[in-house]
This record gives sequence, structure tokens and C-alpha cells, in this order.
Amino acid sequence: MEPTATRDSLHSSVNTMLERTRAAGEDTVFDRMQAQGDRRCQFCEGGIRCSICSQGPCRITSKAPRGVCGIDADGMAMRGFLLQNTMGTAAYTYHAGEVMKTLAQAKPGGTYEIKDWGKLEMLASAAGVALEPRDTLPKRVADTIWAEFNRDHHEESPLVAAFAPAPRVEAWRKLGVMPGGVLHENNRATTSCMTNIDGDYVSLALKAVRLGIATAYGSQVPLELAQDALFGTPTPHAIKVDLGILDAGYVNIVVNGHEPMIGAALIDAAHAEAVQAKARDAGAKGLRIVGSIETGQELVQRFPVDEVFVGLTGNWLNQEVAIATGAVDVFAADMNCTVPTLAATCAAHGALLIPVSDLMGIPGAEPPIVFDPARAGEQARELIASAIGNYPQRAARGNGKPALRTGDAVAGFSTESILAALGGSLEPLLDVIKKGTLRGVAGLVSCTTLRDSGQDSNTVAVARELIKNDVLVLAMGCGNAAVQVAGLEAPEAKELAGPGLKAVCEQLGIPPVLSFGTCTDTGRIMLLVGAIADALGVDVPALPVVATAPEYMEQKATIDAVAALAFGMYVHVNPVPFVTGAPRLVKLLTEDLPGVTGGKLAVETDPAEAVSAMLAHIEAKRTALGI
Repeated sequence: MEPTATRDSLHSSVNTMLERTRAAGEDTVFDRMQAQGDRRCQFCEGGIRCSICSQGPCRITSKAPRGVCGIDADGMAMRGFLLQNTMGTAAYTYHAGEVMKTLAQAKPGGTYEIKDWGKLEMLASAAGVALEPRDTLPKRVADTIWAEFNRDHHEESPLVAAFAPAPRVEAWRKLGVMPGGVLHENNRATTSCMTNIDGDYVSLALKAVRLGIATAYGSQVPLELAQDALFGTPTPHAIKVDLGILDAGYVNIVVNGHEPMIGAALIDAAHAEAVQAKARDAGAKGLRIVGSIETGQELVQRFPVDEVFVGLTGNWLNQEVAIATGAVDVFAADMNCTVPTLAATCAAHGALLIPVSDLMGIPGAEPPIVFDPARAGEQARELIASAIGNYPQRAARGNGKPALRTGDAVAGFSTESILAALGGSLEPLLDVIKKGTLRGVAGLVSCTTLRDSGQDSNTVAVARELIKNDVLVLAMGCGNAAVQVAGLEAPEAKELAGPGLKAVCEQLGIPPVLSFGTCTDTGRIMLLVGAIADALGVDVPALPVVATAPEYMEQKATIDAVAALAFGMYVHVNPVPFVTGAPRLVKLLTEDLPGVTGGKLAVETDPAEAVSAMLAHIEAKRTALGI
């Protein structure tokens, strides 16, 4: 197991590299967090400070209980929260759009071809697309999903009705939150956040719920099903993790962000012997593709680790120290989670920062190679040529990379692979839950943040406490990398589990924390939880299931939380959201929501207390179900 480390990071490899960067006078996100200091604006923390129009900034106080426009504390906080969520929805939908463009290009013998026709047919059936003729199915599905993005918000999305459990659909219709197309829902929500349009916190909260449902079923589920169709549905396999996978003697291309498309093309191209020969001719031992954050997570879920694709460095807080190892030649940055200072870090260590998405704007970066699915193979070869061309200069700087840890994990769990491990049915899982061998299931869907603790400290503490209490954990997002690097997704981690979960691990040959993918897999886990609810003949709020985001950070995480609350789940979050200055809104989210959607928001900064409350919720649901 990875040892507990310093306040900067739970991971020893990161702390080793931070000693090195600080000695060199280099700046990282860890140093910038410390520079912000411990004191923050109390109005901003409470969500009661607004500057969206020229009359502000406005702050809510006892002497000024409303902004200049007339909005009160609850409306101001909820409006700011909804506006934040629209960014998360936009990012997920952008990703989904890029996947659909890629799917439309899929053909036999091409850079992209269909690996899982079953997943494509599932998506086609949900969207009402005829399965024949088969050769045009990828493009017809892609075009139909694109059209669904744009469905008017007055028209119910057929994707929600197709993928969501029937009791949830009925509840959402009664509540008036069945969404239309995700782009129209996002447009409606964003417009509502303008000055003098919607100042009612309840109305804004319902729009957030509706947007969360649209995001999960209108963006996340289609993009993951399409990625399964293109790259294969994840199946369990061993992977390598942590900064030790970087070997400076190789040409190394790090793929970073959230989209796996260019990374998959690079893995394919890098396996060609001609490419490896060119790398050796440049003086290297060969060429390797290295995964970083969610792009890397998407890839390790689906591609075997070998001498070319070597695994995952870690989550978003690792990117600067990964570059600082001096072992990277090209850092290919797609649409999400590349820090604005990274070009300077790359320049200091002989790496090239090349954006592969036109969303990215990074001062000092190389000219972009904007991903085009019709030219992806050619673009992969361009990136490889840049990396090989860069290697002699980078290598000439010398290999001062310290010895860093390499860890083991098992990745590639999906609904299908879990069912396969159970013999093709949910019954064995339901049986061990009913008997109490497993007390329940937790979806850990988290980022990583330095807000309240060292990198990944809260996430790993929550995961350890859950498995110790016989709760199976399904991990997604940057939090997934946290537990991978910490050793909780290795088979031997069963020794940290309670007796019931340990027995299940031994019986099925699984670790106690299952690698379920990235933040986009929020939609995928909702499909699994919905299937469990259907099998038990109950609605989702009745299940002994919880969701936790022990270190959420950005806007995609907040819309994930809203989607889970709409789904009827108990949702724990940390840090405390910026709404504490809005008492009626806080009451709605933490006390009244169970009577609205069935979901419940729990806010707790202490990992042990957070898990204690989750366990109490699980036991209450078990009692109500009579199990």
C-alpha cells in the first residue's frame, strides 16, 4: 500500500517531485494554493456575492439583504450555483459532440472502427434508429444523437425515457423536470441566470435538477456507450500507475484531458515497428504513450498496458510534477484540465505542450493540432514525429529523474464486466446485499482538490473507511486515480476490507474498490444503480446505495452531484459548497429534498464523520427494505 505522506499529497512520488520543483524555484498548483492563504472572502464562501452585472459587486448583509436588482441571498446563491452547473453541462456535451463526430467516421480498416456492435445497437434502439443497413449505422446513430442534443426543451428527450428507471421518469414528470435536448436545457438554464430573469431559488433549483437529468442521460450515457462501441467495453485487466511509469530513456508522449480519441489513435500508431525504429534511431529505447488524468483513465479502462502504452501517472494535480521529471517529450492536451502555467513548466524541462483541442488556450503552447476524426491517424503521426524530433534535445539535458514509485491496480470494471463476474446476473450481488455480507454500495465520483487537505487525503480516507465497513466502492474521476495510486484497487487491498467484503473479493477475484472509469461514467453508474433498483422492484431512493465526492473541485462535479440528487441518491460532498449564506436554499438541499426527488445532500469535511453518516443512511434503507 502507498504510505501516508505529507500535507501536500498523500502520494510519496508527488512529494518527492515537489521537493525537486521547490529547490529549482518552480511554481506548481501546490505552491499557488499556499499563496492564497487560509483566509477567504466570507461572502464568496457563502455564495452571497454577485458581480454578473455592472451594478455590482453586490454582497448580502443584514443591512443590505438584497442585491441592487432585488435578488435575495437564496436566489443569489442558487443562481450562482446553477450558472456554475451550466459550464459542467457544456463541457460534457462538447465531449459528447466530439465522440459523435468520431463515431460518424467509424469504418472497417479505418483509424476508428466499431469494436462493440452491441453497445452501438443499444444506443441506436434508445434513439429510435433502425439497425439496418449495418454499414451506415455508426453515422446514422451519430447524426441522430446530435439532433437529440438540439431537441427543444418543451419536448421530452426519448433518451431519458429509454435509459432511466420507470419510477424515476414518473417522479420527474410529476415534478415537471423531464428535460428535452441537453443543449436547449443548458441554453434555458444559462439564460435564467441573467440579471432580472429568474430570482426565485426554488425555480432555479428545479432548473438545476432538470439540467442534471439532461446531462446524465443526454450527454454522459450516449458518449460512454459510443466510446464503448468505438474502443470496446471495459473489461478487468492489470495496469500500472504513479509517476514511476515515466522512463526518461524513452520518447514519451503524455495524453492529458478527458477525451480518449487522439490517445487511442496514438496507441495504435505507436505500436508500429517503423515508429519504434525511428525512436531508437533518435537514441531512445523506444516510444511510449502515457496516460494522464481522465484521458488516461479512459484509456486504461479499455487498453491493455504493455511496452508501448504504459499506464496512468495520476490525477490533475500530478501534471506539473510529471513534466518536472524531465522525462516527457510531448504533452498532448485535449479539452479539459490542463493548467494555464503548464507551457512554462514544459519549457523548463524540455517538453513540448501541444493542444489537440481548439478549446484550449495555454500561454506559450506550441501551435495546436486540433483533433479531426477524419485525420486522426495522420495527426497521431504528427505528434509522434514532434516527440521523436524533440527527444535528442530533451535527453541532452540529462536524466535527473529520481526513483519514483510504480503501483499496481486493476482497471476496466463496467456494468457488463461486473455482470460477467457474477455469472451474467445481478442475483449474486443482490443476494450478498440481502444477507448483509455486503452492507451496501458507494459510488465515489470525485475530483481532487487542495482546498481542505493534502492531495487525495480525504478521498482515500473515505474509501478506506467504506470498505472497512463492508461497502463495495465503485470509483470514478480523478478520485479513481487517487485510490489507484494509493493501492486500493489492487487485489491485495482486500486485506483492508471488512470480513464480508473481503469474502466477496476472494470469491469473485476483485479488489474492494472497483475502477469504474471517469467523471463521464456518472451516467453509466446510474444505469447500473437503476438496474439494481429494477431487480429489487423498488425505486432508487429505497436502495442501500450512496454517492460521495470527498474532494470535488470543478463545474462538471457540481452537475454530477445534481444529477445524483435528481436520481434520488444520498450524496456526500466536500468541500462545503458556496451556498452557506442562503439559509432557505441550505434547508431545501439538506432537509427538504428527500420529499422532492428522494435525494439527500450531505455536507461533511471529516472523512470518518462523512462515512458514519453514509453508513447510517445505508442501514436505514436496509431496515426499510427488511434486509
